[in-house]
Amino acid sequence: MFNDTTLLAYIDESLPADVMARIEAALRNDESLRQQLGLVISRRDSGVHSVGDIWRRHRLSCPSREDLGSYLLGAMMDDQANYIKFHLEKIGCRFCQSNLDDLSESQHRDAVVARRKKYFQSSVGRLRPEGRG
Repeated sequence: MFNDTTLLAYIDESLPADVMARIEAALRNDESLRQQLGLVISRRDSGVHSVGDIWRRHRLSCPSREDLGSYLLGAMMDDQANYIKFHLEKIGCRFCQSNLDDLSESQHRDAVVARRKKYFQSSVGRLRPEGRG
């Protein structure tokens, strides 16, 4: 049903949420899958690693936070932007999606602060103290 690579990604919480939910549901009802997961965990903990395991664990295919920021601003070459879109939408990397969400919220907060500062600066000297008509 699920191969060892998928179970390793499940352990590392690097699968899309819907796949994680399917594995969790299957684990509740399938003793052989729980045993397979136990073997995968014991092999990983005993130091048996493949190149793929190392690649996934160190997130070598994930774009940097700086690249995600450039993607969010639309300030990167099409090939790079297409890769990031693929990584986020097709691969479903939750780590990178979380970073992108954080950057997006930060960008929004920065815009709000800048707007408030602009409003304040434009009204300096035009507001009268309370009680003065």
